Amino acid sequence: MRILVTGATGKVGSRLAKRLALRGDRVRALVRDPDRAAWLREHHVELVQGDLLDHSSLDAAVRDIDAVIHCAAMYFPDDASERGHAVNDRGTQHLAEAARTARVKRFVFTSTGLVYGGNGGRPAREDDACAPSPGYFASKLATEHALLAMEGIDVRILRLAFVYGDGDPHIAEIVPRMRGFLPRQRISIVHHADLARAVMLVIDTPSPSHHIYNVVSDEAPDLVALFAAVGAPPPDGSAAEAAQVDEVLLDGRRLREDLGFKPEYPRLRDALAADA
Repeated sequence: MRILVTGATGKVGSRLAKRLALRGDRVRALVRDPDRAAWLREHHVELVQGDLLDHSSLDAAVRDIDAVIHCAAMYFPDDASERGHAVNDRGTQHLAEAARTARVKRFVFTSTGLVYGGNGGRPAREDDACAPSPGYFASKLATEHALLAMEGIDVRILRLAFVYGDGDPHIAEIVPRMRGFLPRQRISIVHHADLARAVMLVIDTPSPSHHIYNVVSDEAPDLVALFAAVGAPPPDGSAAEAAQVDEVLLDGRRLREDLGFKPEYPRLRDALAADA
């Protein structure tokens, strides 16, 4: 399959692009600076220069492509970043419009489970109401809405749990921010290898267009276990009220029932045991 991956120099996109190339797909990466992304060529990934905010630069990126996997996004913590909204909202729409014009067969958008907003530990299903915090998470939901309203293009939305593993320092990076959370607060997670499995199912398997799937492992560990995975002491519970915003669990049944998704690492301890 001929696949365009955006965000291919980021945590999710880089690992996904390499896995797709490894299984034999012809992978192209949209990058702003080909020199910075030159290492991707070692993994048989073609580079094409472009920018989501430059609509005209996207035509070459989507030419002769079967599927777009859109991972690129700009993170911003509040609602004050005009550029963040522009990249995440308008940039995604530019890419989807170019893909539609080029008759790309499928457009996959990687969103986040945090679009649901804090749900107190009740696993959220794809049809549940969403109430994300302002800024990045709200921009992800706005982009979902824009894509789902587009006609003439086959869209899938993947709402990702907390992605970890495969050499990604993600867990260690969030320890300082979650230091004040409650020790027994649980978090939905998914390993990079299983995220790639989900993407492959979504681009390979016939299924209804304009569908949303939560991508999540079978077990949500508590923060004691998550912190211990990187040798950190448990959180101290000093910011329990603030932690409620991030207390979001995901229900993964739709992806399993519709597409037969089965994670390689259903539990955190499985990845630890495999040194993954």
